[in-house]
Amino acid sequence: MRSLISILECWRPESPPFACVQLTTVRGSTPREAGAFMLVGQDWQKGTIGGGCLEWECLQKARTLLNSNLPSMTHDVTLGAGTNQCCGGQVTVAITRAQPNIVDTLKQQLHNEKQTYPTLLMFGAGHVGRALAHALAPLPLNLIWVDPRSEEFGAIPPGVTAHVSSQWEHHLAALPAGAGVLVLTPSHSLDALIVAAALERDDFAYIGLIGSKTKRRRFETGFRAIGLTEDQISTLTCPIGGQTVRDKRPEIIAALVASEIVIKLIHRKNEA
Repeated sequence: MRSLISILECWRPESPPFACVQLTTVRGSTPREAGAFMLVGQDWQKGTIGGGCLEWECLQKARTLLNSNLPSMTHDVTLGAGTNQCCGGQVTVAITRAQPNIVDTLKQQLHNEKQTYPTLLMFGAGHVGRALAHALAPLPLNLIWVDPRSEEFGAIPPGVTAHVSSQWEHHLAALPAGAGVLVLTPSHSLDALIVAAALERDDFAYIGLIGSKTKRRRFETGFRAIGLTEDQISTLTCPIGGQTVRDKRPEIIAALVASEIVIKLIHRKNEA
């Protein structure tokens, strides 16, 4: 199924009709924030306004609208016993037939949201790198994936920017302040070079390195020898993914690291 943005980009006035279902106002506890939307066609749906009975009811109303001559409708819902949802909040939902101004507004909204996404630069396309690329691709991230071995990438997930390159210095230098760096190369020497350069910049929100506590201790000794401060070294996350689950399967590591990145990079302001 295509992404929201690809559906909107491909839409033309002569295209099969679809409706936008969008939360315009939220009060109290609700399953999604104001502005969240989904697109609904006669036999498809993309996006979500939070699931449950609220979404199911709005889905039906959207298809009713598509079968009528109405351009739009508004639906006010209290998320209580009447909707078999116990959130307790209230939402106002706008259901609107696709038309040029609506489509343009939604495209601009998605564009504006993407501008706020943090950038994560990931080095390494081995087993864990591939699993992580697929785990991270759906998240609100600008994910850049770098490895000199073209054959290692496999299927690159939509939305991920991949570079077959050994010029790690160039990619690291191009990162904006507040970005994240994740290092998973097959070479410990290369890992050390990349991490040292990232720590030296001293302006990244997240620096993660795959490896054990022993690897970290050895790297820390080398970092001190080249003049990195304890404050700089302390910003390194290694091992990555926390220590609560000891499971070395790539998919498990990827799930744990994805959660860590949500907390430390995507929602770093909340953590602070």
